[in-house]
Amino acid sequence: MSENKITRRTAIASMAGGFAAVAASAGSASEEKKLKGRIKQSVSRWCYGGVIEDWDEFAKQCAAMGLVGIDLVHDPKHWDICKKYNLVATMVSGAGSIGDGLNDKKFHAQCMEQFKKNIPAAAKYGWPNVITFSGERRGKTDYEAWDNCCEILKEAVKIAEDHDITICMELLNSKVDHRDYQCDRTLWGVELCKRVDSPRFKLLYDIYHMQIMEGDVIRTIRQNIDYIGHFHTGGNPGRNDLDNSQELYYPAIMQAIAQLQDQGKYDGYVAHEFVPKKGMQSLQEAVALCDV
Repeated sequence: MSENKITRRTAIASMAGGFAAVAASAGSASEEKKLKGRIKQSVSRWCYGGVIEDWDEFAKQCAAMGLVGIDLVHDPKHWDICKKYNLVATMVSGAGSIGDGLNDKKFHAQCMEQFKKNIPAAAKYGWPNVITFSGERRGKTDYEAWDNCCEILKEAVKIAEDHDITICMELLNSKVDHRDYQCDRTLWGVELCKRVDSPRFKLLYDIYHMQIMEGDVIRTIRQNIDYIGHFHTGGNPGRNDLDNSQELYYPAIMQAIAQLQDQGKYDGYVAHEFVPKKGMQSLQEAVALCDV
């Protein structure tokens, strides 16, 4: 979430830079960029709803600048557009929501039906990951939440294993953006991964969120890479561009991830999930910065 309260939970009504920024960057985005490609970069569509409203045009520009995918593509009606431009929907709907997640048994029946529907659908299109959430604490202890999440995930991963899909639980900060969210620390998520004990359940490590909660990003990634299936980027503070106004040094973070890929310890994606200050130009700059 940015300081002006723009979130994935709400539609983006407007965006700094707007169509003027798109027009300014159109020339550089019109020719396909050749990247080094060590980092498989993607982008979350929700961040650009107010920049480029047309899905087809957005996908076209993403492909032109060298992205390999679009992230958080929750509506299957957009999946064919991804295919049209040879883009991967790098993360699609799984089960639950930020508030109502797997840590509460009263949502288990509903979430299991979502897993049963969404995992085979993702597999049919060849998408690699579905997202899920712990849910808000609402007074639950860590131990109670681990038990509840594990109960449903033990069943859900059977479906995921049958379809070669990875269920990713997102790590979110509970300090600024999602005050009562339970899976707000890497070690909490890692403990859940150990309890579920399946290669088809991993963490979505959001660099922005974990910088707020923990810092020590590179060391944490290296020590826990076996349990990380996906990454999100975002500048902190503000969840905006990956520029010199924020405190994370993304070239070093991307180098660390690339090294883990070279070692065969990671083969997933890095999806940009920040609210751009300069429209598509912000995305182009982030792609170049992370192309280590």
